[in-house]
Amino acid sequence: MTTILIVVSHPDDAEIAMGMRMLAHARSGARVHVHCLTTGHPSNAPDRLNERRAAGKLLGVSNYTFSAIPDTRSTDHRGAINAALINLFSDTRPDIIFTHYPADQHLDHATTGTEATAVTLRGVANLRYFRSPYSIGFEPTLFFMGNADLLRIKAKALDCFSSQQQLDMNLYQRLAEVTYRQHLHHRVVEQFPPEADCAELFLIARQIEFVSTS
Repeated sequence: MTTILIVVSHPDDAEIAMGMRMLAHARSGARVHVHCLTTGHPSNAPDRLNERRAAGKLLGVSNYTFSAIPDTRSTDHRGAINAALINLFSDTRPDIIFTHYPADQHLDHATTGTEATAVTLRGVANLRYFRSPYSIGFEPTLFFMGNADLLRIKAKALDCFSSQQQLDMNLYQRLAEVTYRQHLHHRVVEQFPPEADCAELFLIARQIEFVSTS
């Protein structure tokens, strides 16, 4: 069984960036594990724990774990993050890591992406970055084309995060429906099947393939 490990700064980061991809991985039989380095702001951390459980259930997440890094203070705790990720990777033995693109305006995202990259490149074969709303200069090399069903369930998962008033699923839905067109020529888009009308974007940092022995 393929193990997918998604390393994020906060609850809802994974769902915003790759909710459709998470659900599709789970439906294909992969084990999807999400690890948040923080539990969110202390004032609403218990709520966010409950929210992520509800969202994870919708998206087929098999395990959702947390570290105790203070929210918005990741830059002050790089050593703790590095140690936590080394232990996490040893325990989960992931086949593919997804994490924040390191060039990000949110310092927690940038620190998570940088530290996860350093640990991944020492011990995991495949590393992929997702785009957050604050990524800088993100140029995708992997386009996951979803469909109306995946997008609908992603929207329901994001609705679980009621404590996060800034979440505007109408905006995220519109972006999922149009953002890939910024990067793909219209003649490529015209070849897509009609149901492939929304996307989540990724950048492959490293992918290792082996020759088939069959």
